Amino acid sequence: MQYLVYVGVNNETINHYSKLSDGVFCATPNSAKASNLIDSIKSKDDIAVLFERQNIQKDLLDIAYLRKKYPSVYMVLVTSELTKEESLKYLKAGINNTIIPQAQKESITDLYKYILIRSESKSKGRYKKEKKQSVNSFRLPLWKRVFDIIFSLVALLFLSPLLLVTACAIAVESKGKIIYKSKRVGSNYQVFDFLKFRSMYSDADKKLKELNELNQYQSEQDTIELLPDQAQEDTVEDIILVSDDFVISEQEYLVQKTVEKKNSFVKLEHDPRITKVGRFIRKYSIDELPQLINILKGDMSIVGNRPLPLYEAELLTSDEYIDRFMAPSGLTGLWQVEKRGESGKLSAEERKQLDIIYAKNFCFWLDVKIILKTFTAFIQKEDV
Repeated sequence: MQYLVYVGVNNETINHYSKLSDGVFCATPNSAKASNLIDSIKSKDDIAVLFERQNIQKDLLDIAYLRKKYPSVYMVLVTSELTKEESLKYLKAGINNTIIPQAQKESITDLYKYILIRSESKSKGRYKKEKKQSVNSFRLPLWKRVFDIIFSLVALLFLSPLLLVTACAIAVESKGKIIYKSKRVGSNYQVFDFLKFRSMYSDADKKLKELNELNQYQSEQDTIELLPDQAQEDTVEDIILVSDDFVISEQEYLVQKTVEKKNSFVKLEHDPRITKVGRFIRKYSIDELPQLINILKGDMSIVGNRPLPLYEAELLTSDEYIDRFMAPSGLTGLWQVEKRGESGKLSAEERKQLDIIYAKNFCFWLDVKIILKTFTAFIQKEDV
């Protein structure tokens, strides 16, 4: 319902507007009574105030008062003439438009239509805002952030000699950057630069062809055999998707994705592209230590779910797995300590379910338990 609230005492104009009105028309003699009337109307976006021009000084004060109290109300000045200087003063006070006292039916109808469109537009805007706010999102608790900062600073201080020795060993053994960066998806599907010590040869992508069968999370029925023409195409320069645990061509990945959407974790067993230093630092998880920088920056937490590469995270956007990202990204986590160091392997589905369990139940004491178990499982017995 749209409302026209007339503020003034000209009976001729009041009678004229009331006859032309398509909605609710109300007349009040002054701004005080108009204010009382507006207060009784629930939606202020459905109101247009027709303010009759009388004494400019008093008008400006009354208009400014109404504008301040009702910022969403549409205000129209009823006047036959107006100088440029007066127009500026009324606009500054809060007037949105003008209309003549003897306006035609079309002008009043257009005013009602404008109020309706304006009200609907603002309602949609509020709905979108409320809908956006209603979407689940994760916020890191203060206790966890404080713990992360203190723990990572202390760890960097005590581990600095080890970090320096590792960096030198990587630089001496093979050419390439010491720190490896990759885009990862963390909590709330936020993307950030994930840091690790480089553990592979720089030309690891050249060994890609023979590695598909080594994925330890790929079941037998999901093994992919490329057709002859596809294999021939792979000899041409291809786009390579790189993770810290594997390298795969974009074409092979897309084919694999169409065959198996259940498996979003890919890991190569006995990977020949890993350097000798890389194998050692992976065995003792030293390659993960640069992530202490990620933790200080706020990208990650000490304990949480492992951040995933973009093309793996895109497989987990359904309602079934969205809870996995409602938790911090972590240096260590629940599934890392469940079977890490055992001969058994966690399936991709088991990992995802453990991530969801942590996201729904994480607390200070669970984090402490995971950290303690991480130290006991620090040395991995399986070759990864």
